[in-house]
Amino acid sequence: MKKRIAFTGGGSAGHVTVNLALIPHFIRAGWEVVYIGSLTGIERELVSALAGVQYVGISSGKLRRYFDWKNITDPLRVTKGVWQAYRFLRKWKPQVIFSKGGFVSVPVVLGGWLNRQPVVIHESDLTPGLANRLATPFASKICVTFPETIAHLPQEKGVHVGAVVREDLKQGNRDQGFTFCGFTKNKPVLLVMGGSLGARRINEAVRSNLPKLLETYQIVHICGKGQVDEQRKLAGYRQFEYVQDELADLIAMADLVISRAGSNAIFEFLAMQKPMLLIPLSKAASRGDQIVNARSFEKQGFCHVLEEEDLTNDAFTQAITSLRENCTAIATRMQQANEQDALRHVIAVLQEIAH
Repeated sequence: MKKRIAFTGGGSAGHVTVNLALIPHFIRAGWEVVYIGSLTGIERELVSALAGVQYVGISSGKLRRYFDWKNITDPLRVTKGVWQAYRFLRKWKPQVIFSKGGFVSVPVVLGGWLNRQPVVIHESDLTPGLANRLATPFASKICVTFPETIAHLPQEKGVHVGAVVREDLKQGNRDQGFTFCGFTKNKPVLLVMGGSLGARRINEAVRSNLPKLLETYQIVHICGKGQVDEQRKLAGYRQFEYVQDELADLIAMADLVISRAGSNAIFEFLAMQKPMLLIPLSKAASRGDQIVNARSFEKQGFCHVLEEEDLTNDAFTQAITSLRENCTAIATRMQQANEQDALRHVIAVLQEIAH
């Protein structure tokens, strides 16, 4: 009988990318693979492109730290999701469940635990997110990207694996990136990414300074769902809501990157040796994990950081200029960074835990 593995995680692309890196290995190894996610989240869209993966949608609710009337109804949705996950997992009987986090993962972890099925969690950020903190008591092991994260976890559960980077990103073709965008090789390329849902403040900063930036750069702007500005059709400026198949080519083509500071994204840029200007999500809109991620990378010399509270037009353009002036030194430090094969480490943990 084939072995079976269930993946979960969603709400943003960051809660899916590690799963996307792992799934092809298990398919090649002959495992049956299922992905349990929300009914309408981005994970459904991303996973649907994969052959050989069954997608199971369940009810879910967002875990909020602020008042919202949905806080009254969402616990009912989560409870329903636990029951749906429990029933499916009881019937499907996976050898192991892998959770990348996000609010949809909690019902799946609980459903697996109720079925006495082992669960492995992955935490990308330096400090665990709310969903993973809730799921920790029900997990067998927790794989972490930053070694400092171990201190926040039960001693017997934490495993430092490093950053999992999708193999397909390493296969990017620079020339194909130029062809896809219609760019010239005579002008540097600035890649702007605000995450799968976009980043309004970053989008506004880019568009407010477009004429000035286009004097020096060609710009690829991945601006998020529903955030393409159809009025901005300028030579040397390409906008996309989201890029999947061509992303590796665009990263290969880029000279500099402007990004939020989600852990998965910044470690991918590190692996590709792309100097970064990081604009982390502010504490007003998050738990501050991106700020911690960004400062850790800044301390290691991999990036420059501009706080969102300081994001004025002048500060934005000056930060880009400063990054370009220091890009050679940053790229050198990136080359010297110790790499470990995190993907194979996580696979080994899953194979060991599977029964």
